[in-house]
Amino acid sequence: MKKKKITAIDLFAGIGGMRLGFEKAGFEIVYSNDIDKYACETYRANFGEIDERDIRSVDPLSLPAFDVLLAGFPCQPFSLIGKRDGLDDPRGQLFNEVVRILNVKKPRAFVLENVKNLIRHNRGETFNHIKNELERAGGGYSIFYEVLNSKNFGVPQQRERTYIVGLKKESAVFAFPQKGKYIRTKILRDVLEKTIPERHYLTEKYYKGLLNHKKRHNEKGSGFGCAVVDLEGVSNTLVCGNMGRERNLIKDVPSEKNRWGIRKLTPRECARLQGFPDSFKIPVSDTQAYKQFGNAVSVPVAKEIATALKNHLLGLNKMHTSYQLVKPLSLESLSYTF
Repeated sequence: MKKKKITAIDLFAGIGGMRLGFEKAGFEIVYSNDIDKYACETYRANFGEIDERDIRSVDPLSLPAFDVLLAGFPCQPFSLIGKRDGLDDPRGQLFNEVVRILNVKKPRAFVLENVKNLIRHNRGETFNHIKNELERAGGGYSIFYEVLNSKNFGVPQQRERTYIVGLKKESAVFAFPQKGKYIRTKILRDVLEKTIPERHYLTEKYYKGLLNHKKRHNEKGSGFGCAVVDLEGVSNTLVCGNMGRERNLIKDVPSEKNRWGIRKLTPRECARLQGFPDSFKIPVSDTQAYKQFGNAVSVPVAKEIATALKNHLLGLNKMHTSYQLVKPLSLESLSYTF
């Protein structure tokens, strides 16, 4: 007899990085939601369905039954790059929608993803508030959280993100996946495409302008500006906007536009840096694709968290396994082992 899959819903789904990782681990996604029409276009092209309504208008009672809530709730209010308005930003307040659904549906577990700075934002007060709200939601959850770096999970990208796992009180132990399990860590060269359209190369005039801009910032003592990354290493974090692409320039073969061969990464290369397979469809413009992959959850990290969570929910974890727990009151150290 076929075993019933553990079910999940995918909120603030973006283009489905979290979904893809959880599906690879054997979960079944029964509902998805995002309000960005271009992200929904990509999501629908790859998964076939998504609810485009504003999550605030969705009645939790109308949602199908599910075991796990997944949500990469908006990160811009907590990012080091933006204004860092946190919960004062309307996007930051969308976290309340997660709590609202937890209160009604009371799933067995949830997994949330956000920027690394979420833990430190407003000297830890923002995270304390979020943690307290989650602990009280849906009849009570035990909260576990960790900062994980995508480069430690098989993709050549420096990408630190905060992951939060909530478990019902009666099952209050969770082991986050740790780095070092991959036999070979990829390097940036491994994700490059063989044939590159000319539009991805920078004109020499534009590149010289970027270098002058970087020089001015260096003279002021800041680290802003473009960066040509080492093909034998890992990329910088993929983010939205031109700045993110200019921080991940590479030196490739010379072209008509640039004799030094300086170019941007292609959308497909960005997809590979996030662990998306080449079968993943990119139906949108380059501008939207860069934004989408900059916002996405790294698929291999989601898969490893999903595998650990599945083993926990199925009772396969050994009780003596140590686990990582980050406490907001000790911000100098991001993890403690009990």
